[in-house]
Amino acid sequence: MPRVIDRKDRQLLIGAGALMVVLVVVTALVGPARITGSAALPSSYSPAWGGAKGAYLLLGDLGYRVERWEEPAADLNMNGRGAVLILADPLRLPNGEDRAAIRRFVESGGRVLATGPSAQPFLPGASPFIAGPTWNEPEQFAAVAPSPLARGVSQISMPAPAQWRPKSIDQVTIFGNKKTAAVVSWGFGAGEVIWWAAATPLTNGGIRDAGNLALFLNSVGPAAGTRVLWDEYYHGVRGSLWSFFAQTPVPWALAQFGLMFLALMFTFSRRLGPARVPATPSRLAPLEFVDTLGDLYYTARAGPAAVGIAYGRLRFLLTRQLGLASSASAQAISRSASERIGWEEAALADLLGRAERAMRSLELGNEQALQLVREIHERITMLQIGDSTHRKEMR
Repeated sequence: MPRVIDRKDRQLLIGAGALMVVLVVVTALVGPARITGSAALPSSYSPAWGGAKGAYLLLGDLGYRVERWEEPAADLNMNGRGAVLILADPLRLPNGEDRAAIRRFVESGGRVLATGPSAQPFLPGASPFIAGPTWNEPEQFAAVAPSPLARGVSQISMPAPAQWRPKSIDQVTIFGNKKTAAVVSWGFGAGEVIWWAAATPLTNGGIRDAGNLALFLNSVGPAAGTRVLWDEYYHGVRGSLWSFFAQTPVPWALAQFGLMFLALMFTFSRRLGPARVPATPSRLAPLEFVDTLGDLYYTARAGPAAVGIAYGRLRFLLTRQLGLASSASAQAISRSASERIGWEEAALADLLGRAERAMRSLELGNEQALQLVREIHERITMLQIGDSTHRKEMR
């Protein structure tokens, strides 16, 4: 007859299920929301004047393989060749692992397009600059150096930094004026870093100004073969609910609840499971057969037989490995083994000869037979190890 769950067990199961539902609902309610407000943040989620949803959608319409990156930079475990990472006014500071990952990304051929003074800690070799007042009106900046970034661009507009003059000779000012730089670029390893003083050219409001759209597309590069990663992690967006709660005590609470649930199920199954007779362990040890067989050989003085078995095994492996006929002589086997696998011909010929004589000897002692079998097994082991190594090399 089927077992019936009693009232207390039913209450425990219902309570455990209800607790799981509550945890899932709370997780969904307190998870991080996407950025959709009117804050002046160049997020690809924001349709506001200072947002960047228009630029993100435009890249998709133009055929770019664009995606939002909602993980820390430390997860950039990829070759950067053909990839562009956009860091538009990041809000959070990177840690050491993030900076090292971005450095490897650029060195391997990646391109980083960064905007604003808050991007300085992310960029390898970057020198800080002083930002101007955020309420300043955009200024016009002309190209001051030949560069692919200035292709088809006569001037761009963005708020001017209070002071920005890169000190390194490797950092080239592409757009600027007599007072300050506005767009700086430099190579790093096999990749490139492009740093704008402000995110204005890619915002919904600023991308329409003359030259800004062309600068944005020149900075991203050609659509063919380019993968664009638009960072949202450093805007406060997390890739998933689990990645958000991984920084809270919730995983430990879930682990404790899971242990409690497993203990409950184990206890219930132990009480209502079928009764079984416990298994009786065998009295025979695994080596008893080997000991018994050894005693038989010793009592019967069957040393020649033991040598013959080991000798036959060695001949079989050698002829198969060397591609010889099974009837090949000991001299032919020794000569071929010397040429093919580097064994000493005289030593192998001596071993095979002694084994053949011992197989036919009625006066062979146990000690002599044991010594011969050991030598033969050493050769077998050497042959098997060499064959295994050869197969691995072939794979």
